[in-house]
This record gives sequence, structure tokens and C-alpha cells, in this order.
Amino acid sequence: MAKIKICGLRREEDIAFVNEYRPDFIGFVFAPSKRQVTREKAVSLKRQLRNDIIALGVFVNQPPEEIVSCVEQGAIDWIQLHGDESEDMIRKLKERLSVPILKAVRVKKEEDIREADKLSCDYLLLDAFSSSAYGGTGQRFSWDMIPKDIRHPYFLAGGIDSANIREALKTDCYAVDVSGGAETGGYKDKKKIEQLVKAVRS
Repeated sequence: MAKIKICGLRREEDIAFVNEYRPDFIGFVFAPSKRQVTREKAVSLKRQLRNDIIALGVFVNQPPEEIVSCVEQGAIDWIQLHGDESEDMIRKLKERLSVPILKAVRVKKEEDIREADKLSCDYLLLDAFSSSAYGGTGQRFSWDMIPKDIRHPYFLAGGIDSANIREALKTDCYAVDVSGGAETGGYKDKKKIEQLVKAVRS
């Protein structure tokens, strides 16, 4: 069964919502974004999160020291690199930490996915390409471009909501990753989180 990640949590209410409906993963965004949180805020929110929900930290071209600090201070369990990070960066983090690493791919063509599939990360995250942002745009790419022989398990992101989540689950994704599709008016919506989690579980 595919898993589900609710990304972009930033309020205590958001933590209460996910604690109630129990997605497999949540995401804290540390990169500049309308959903950005500080490391201190993430540590505080993580303390309130159920132990069986895995917290990911979303970073975009940020220094390795910043990422390592977030892990070591208990703000996150896994790392999501959502910028232009190289294989060298992934290897350096793996030398210092023993936590799973996701590398996001901003997909324009199938070859983008095939190139990323060569990296030493643990998972890929497939997202829509945008020239104006690294992620969180709510746009989707053509899921037909995902190779059937992809080596990495992958999270599928970009424009997923309750209207198309069942279609997303028909891909061979390891997990669906929802951010804007779990919001109303720019804030996480309890009812939408419930609907999304139930759609995946059923």
C-alpha cells in the first residue's frame, strides 16, 4: 500500500490534525517559502508529533551544516533535498548522518528522472518543473513520463489533492506528497487531511 506525506506544517493545529489522522510522513519546510519554519519552531512542533509519524526536513541549496544541525537537534528524521544539490552533497551528508535522504527531481522530461535515478540517495521525489520556484507550486507533470524501470522508490508530488489522489496512487509511487491540496486559504485543513489519508488507506 502506498504511503502519504502531508508537507508544509507550521502550526500546532497542523500537528494536532496529523496526530489525529496519522499520515506516514509530514514535512517541515526550512527553505524560503510561505510555509517556512525555523529550526527552533520545528523542534517544538516535532516534540508534539506522534512517534510513529516520520518528519522530513525540506531544504533548497542550504549548507550541509544547517541540515546536519536540524537532524542532530531532533527537528527531523529524514532529509529532503529540493534544490540543485549534487551527488557530492548527498555523499557528504551520508558520511555525517545515517538518516534516509530524498532527492527531488523537477521533471520536464523522462530523462530528468533517469538521470536522478543514478544518484546515491535513498528515495526520489518527483515534482513538476517550475522556472519560478523549486516546489510547492501546486502544478503537476505528466505522470506518464515516469519510467516503469525506475530503481529508486519515489514520492509523487505536485498538484495532488482529493480529486486526483486515486489517479496518483495508480502510479507505482512509494508515497504521495501533498501540500497545497491539504489546505484552504493557505492553511492546513483538517477535513482535507482526513479525506486524503482515508483515500490512501482505502
